[in-house]
Amino acid sequence: MSSFNYPLTPNSPDWLLSWDFLLEHDWLQPLVGCMQDEIYHAEGDVATHTRMVCGKLAELDEWRQLDATARTAVFLGALLHDIGKPYTTQETADGRIASPGHTKKGAHIARRILWRGDSFLHEPPPFAVREMVANLVRYSGLPIWFWHKAEPAREVIAASMRVRCDWLALMAEADCLGRASKQDDDFLERVALFRDFIQEQNCVSAPKSFASSHTRFKYFHSGKDLIDYELFDDTLFEVILMSGLPGAGKDSWVEANAADMPCISLDQIRRELSVDPSEPQSEVANEGRSRARNLLRSRTNFVWNATNISKSVRASLISFFAEYKARVRIVYVEPPTYLDLLDRNQARGDEAVPEHIIERLADRLEPPDITEAHVLDLVVS
Repeated sequence: MSSFNYPLTPNSPDWLLSWDFLLEHDWLQPLVGCMQDEIYHAEGDVATHTRMVCGKLAELDEWRQLDATARTAVFLGALLHDIGKPYTTQETADGRIASPGHTKKGAHIARRILWRGDSFLHEPPPFAVREMVANLVRYSGLPIWFWHKAEPAREVIAASMRVRCDWLALMAEADCLGRASKQDDDFLERVALFRDFIQEQNCVSAPKSFASSHTRFKYFHSGKDLIDYELFDDTLFEVILMSGLPGAGKDSWVEANAADMPCISLDQIRRELSVDPSEPQSEVANEGRSRARNLLRSRTNFVWNATNISKSVRASLISFFAEYKARVRIVYVEPPTYLDLLDRNQARGDEAVPEHIIERLADRLEPPDITEAHVLDLVVS
């Protein structure tokens, strides 16, 4: 990862946690007063728990021995690991408190905070650091709950493609230490089991290795259990799936790198059908799929050019392409900063997307990962 320093990360020689300064962040204020289930969090609200977790993390020798950028990434992961709770917390039927989906929501919030930056961050972190932090938040509960999943190995291997599992375990250890439980629990033992499990799966500090890109694709898309065996690659042609927010530079990439390939551009179809970006897009999507089907049937390489910012949208398209034995390549494009994105969008003149729509899309952004396609190209600065 490119180097990045967050000035409030505890540092040598005293490793002190500057909690009062951290609480001046507007985005941490919602944690104050957000209560938790007292069975597992007798320490109090989410802010209290977060302070305890960050303090315990700063005491761990394993964390102190990381390089400065890694320490920053894991610390930010701990600082933001429950950032989604104020937006998901609810009272259950039996009167207890739960926060369903808070890690997924938290990953979106963490990505937004880190990309847009603020006076404390000074400047947004590099893409790799930002996504590592967002995924530390997304998978923060995995070391404790992985064994309760229907397919523990598949869950852990998928996580390893997006986040360092050893850093995840380190953060989870601090999470367990930074709480006061009213009952005996085995959470620290579960984290120790997780450490042993990622060792067995050979995905401690790097993504799980597959025999080939096609084997990896089939593992995540067809439920194949083979990892070390190179499956026969029956793909016959390639589809490039573009991904990125409006104004990111997708059209420029296509013009520079795939101008000789047919391109299905949803923006172009939208113009042809006189459909405004703020209106329902089903007619546009259906026309795009109709054109794609003709190219898929003829086994013609082509580009599908649209925002495709959510994993669910990409998954639907990738399944569609794979039915015709297409090899899928995702190209994700992102400008250096969020302000650059807004400037590029405005430079499109009459074709500019209203800023409030970009804001909404940015809040839902899920950059693609290598589990989704045969090839992933990240065109980021």
